Amino acid sequence: MQLSRLVHFHKTLGDPTRIRILALLREGPLHGQAIAGKLGLKPPTITHHMTKLREIGVITERREKNTIYFSLNTKKLEYSASAIIKLVTNPTRNEEIKANEEERHKVLSNFFTPTGALISIPAQRKKRLIVLEHIVKGLKVGVVYDEKEINDYLKQFHEDYATLRRELVMNHFMFRDKNQYELNPPEFWA
Repeated sequence: MQLSRLVHFHKTLGDPTRIRILALLREGPLHGQAIAGKLGLKPPTITHHMTKLREIGVITERREKNTIYFSLNTKKLEYSASAIIKLVTNPTRNEEIKANEEERHKVLSNFFTPTGALISIPAQRKKRLIVLEHIVKGLKVGVVYDEKEINDYLKQFHEDYATLRRELVMNHFMFRDKNQYELNPPEFWA
């Protein structure tokens, strides 16, 4: 998870009403009127809070005729809530890789030419992650790149820049939003 999204997640949940809504949804799906009645709030207030919770992905909705039922997305809530713990308490990715430095060097020398071009994209996931990690070394955390900039950057490594770009997003090296790309902190990488 991107650092700014992690901060946005915690800011959104920093409202007591939203926590109470999530606690109600833990028991099962509810529609807006029911939530408003149980919390003693007006429907427009509930709509506002549900929009904020939908933005961070912790609720889902299902329409049944003219009524929208909201449900708790427990997997997304657990993943997002645990991301801060992983960021703060887990050993960094660099420490894990240092233990396998010899293997890492071997993979890089097998898949890159002396000029730095990628010979082929590894089929084996473990090797592909090492290659992707090597590729992102030239990118900076906190900088937002547009798709053309990322494509140009990846072309220096391999002609199939679209596959590399997709792999970077799928393996959480980068976050993509509306053709804008941002490097995630190493703690979020696959």
